[in-house]
Amino acid sequence: MRTTLSTLFVLIATAAAAQTPPQKTTAKAPPETAALPEAPKAACANPDALGVARTVEIDTTGGPGFGMDHYKAYDFLQPKEVVITFDDGPQVRTTKAILDALDEQCTKAIFFSLGKMALGLPEIIRDVAHRGHTVGTHTWSHQDLRKKSDQEAKDEIEKGISGVRRAVGGPISPFFRYPYLRDSQATLAHLASRNIAMFSTDVDSFDFKRQTAEKLVETIMKKLEKNGKGIILMHDIQPHTAKAMPALLAALKAGGYKVVQMKAKEDLKTLAEYDKMIEKDVKGLPAAGSERPMSSVVRTVP
Repeated sequence: MRTTLSTLFVLIATAAAAQTPPQKTTAKAPPETAALPEAPKAACANPDALGVARTVEIDTTGGPGFGMDHYKAYDFLQPKEVVITFDDGPQVRTTKAILDALDEQCTKAIFFSLGKMALGLPEIIRDVAHRGHTVGTHTWSHQDLRKKSDQEAKDEIEKGISGVRRAVGGPISPFFRYPYLRDSQATLAHLASRNIAMFSTDVDSFDFKRQTAEKLVETIMKKLEKNGKGIILMHDIQPHTAKAMPALLAALKAGGYKVVQMKAKEDLKTLAEYDKMIEKDVKGLPAAGSERPMSSVVRTVP
């Protein structure tokens, strides 16, 4: 499945400097699709931070694909540019450690979350969104969709979307990555019909394999040197990945690499039948937008 270049609108805004918050120009969404206001961005406290060099806004109409390992239509990265991505989370200690490392370098990533994981740890995936990272989806429970019927595969995709959206309690992006990077014609067609972009990778860290943090950094940097740029695939559930993040970000900075953040032009809407389907897994989590302030729920009394 491919879309023509005219169906993809990539809006690029260059940051003033890597150590300052990036500036982004974006078209206004219609009132019914407008995103919730973002929290004010604090100035970067690290004068030598990796930062975000530029932000690109993606029009996901028709389901464009990114990552040259599988989808070669839109090679938009310039030499020495990288997109940092994580799959399979959130997880308690590892996701937080990764977020802290990214914050220290004032840089951003895409987190492709599993629906079940997000619903189990909503406070963590909400922290991911609150810190300004892009939140995409990665199915409900990490099934190989090629081994499922068309309906089962659709259910995995859509339950994942409903789960992550419910857990975040706010907008998520129409960005999707296949478990095991294994797509199918039926699921590609479904994503296209839902205007959801799919992601492969350019630099696969293989961080699911047992290795030291030092070896992981070395592996990623060697692959980057060979490619010259690319979308980096990692997993925020891996302890050695979390441990490696400060050194990896420092290596990217030292190597002259620049981070690009990808955002979507429109938010991803859930389907009502799947919102209903996941209710048994919600476990008391309020529907998105219906949360009461903590102070109105919990109060210390004399």
